[in-house]
Amino acid sequence: MIALACAMIAPIAFAQTSTSTTERTTTTAPDTATTTETTTYSAGTVTTYEPGKTIVVRSAEGPVSFALGTAARIVNGAGTVVTAPLRAGQKVRVYYTGTGEKRVVERVLVED
Repeated sequence: MIALACAMIAPIAFAQTSTSTTERTTTTAPDTATTTETTTYSAGTVTTYEPGKTIVVRSAEGPVSFALGTAARIVNGAGTVVTAPLRAGQKVRVYYTGTGEKRVVERVLVED
C-alpha cells in the first residue's frame, strides 16, 4: 500500500518546476543623525585649575570636577578671552555638556 501511494505521488512531485525568488532589501541610512546635547552650567568658586586638563569648582552641590578639552574657552563678562590662568577663589560659571564623569567644559565665564 505504501509502495502504491509513493508510486502515485512520485509523478506529481517530480513534475513540479522549481521557482527561485530573489528578494532585494535596500537599507537607506538617514541623511543626518539628530542628537540633542544640553549645555548646563554650574556656578561657584575655583578650587583647583589645571590648564588644558581639569577645573574643580566649589558650588552649592559641593566640589564638582570638569574636564577641559582643547575647545574650552575662558572668557570674562564682556566675552573677551581671558589669557591669565584661573586662581583659587575666583567666581566662575562653567558651561558644560555631559553628566557625571563625562562632564566636558565648553566655556568658563569669569564673574569677577
